[in-house]
Amino acid sequence: MKRLMNVVETMLDESLDGFAAAHSDIVELGSERKFVRRRTVSQGKVALISGGGSGHEPLHAGFVGLGMLDAACPGQVFTSPTPDQMVAAIEAVDTGAGVLLIVKNYEGDVMNFEMAAELAAASDRRVETVVTNDDVAVPKSTWSTGRRGVAGTLVVEKIVGAAAEQAMGLEDLRDLGRRVNERTRSFGVALSPCTVPAAGSPTFELAPDEMEIGVGIHGEPGRRRTKLGSADAIAEEMLSAILGDLPPPSGNKCLLLINGFGGTPLMELYLMVNAARRILGDRGIMVSRHLTGSLVTSLDMAGCSITITLLDDRLTRLWDAPVKTASLSW
Repeated sequence: MKRLMNVVETMLDESLDGFAAAHSDIVELGSERKFVRRRTVSQGKVALISGGGSGHEPLHAGFVGLGMLDAACPGQVFTSPTPDQMVAAIEAVDTGAGVLLIVKNYEGDVMNFEMAAELAAASDRRVETVVTNDDVAVPKSTWSTGRRGVAGTLVVEKIVGAAAEQAMGLEDLRDLGRRVNERTRSFGVALSPCTVPAAGSPTFELAPDEMEIGVGIHGEPGRRRTKLGSADAIAEEMLSAILGDLPPPSGNKCLLLINGFGGTPLMELYLMVNAARRILGDRGIMVSRHLTGSLVTSLDMAGCSITITLLDDRLTRLWDAPVKTASLSW
């Protein structure tokens, strides 16, 4: 295993220091690197906080800033942050309007965010939670009870973040986040495993001509292992699973997010955009918004996920609203 690092034990700390220095106009590190927060917090606005294990960069710290998160709590690689990190973040960015926690559906994340919410509520802070579970690949995995929260988490953070900037109240933001989650589905395919720095060996083994169908963002197993197929065939299987699980659309417009897992060239991701657009068009669904890139990653894993969010006029306006973070800006 080759890594650009000094020692495993300080890898996250050094990365966070570099991230905060590179984007000092947008973010700053909290005490003891417990969280990354916006440099400027808006008074009277509901604060949005998310977090999870590192190794998924730019999720979540890369989405801290105007129009998205107020703070993000980074854990060690593929390990949930601790409740004290989350409580510290809540105290740092809550200006009185309350806090919305956006939590991926993994057991450690859900448990620790629940504990943090209880501790914050005991201090008379208003806290609500949205749990994302957009992955349709498997009903549960070794990491989660129920469906996993994966790249659709980014969509929830962006749309709810825009509404928070428009002074929407805490309970309404919670309901909006849950609605976006209900209209969002994802499916991932791995062409190679990832290697956790502390382990030094791949999380699973794939033959040169194999792929893992339905993989999660920790490299955990999916639906099945099969021979590598064409991009069109892969996209067809992924979208069939996604569209078969989405609620009937009220319109025919969607957001298409093609997300790389960290080891996939953009050339291949845009090829998947082309394949997905053709398949969706054949099924009468128009892609009205795009997002493409390695945004919710699994270290160095090759492969990608497809996320579809059914849009209406309101959700489209919120998606289009201004955003300025380290990794998403328009």
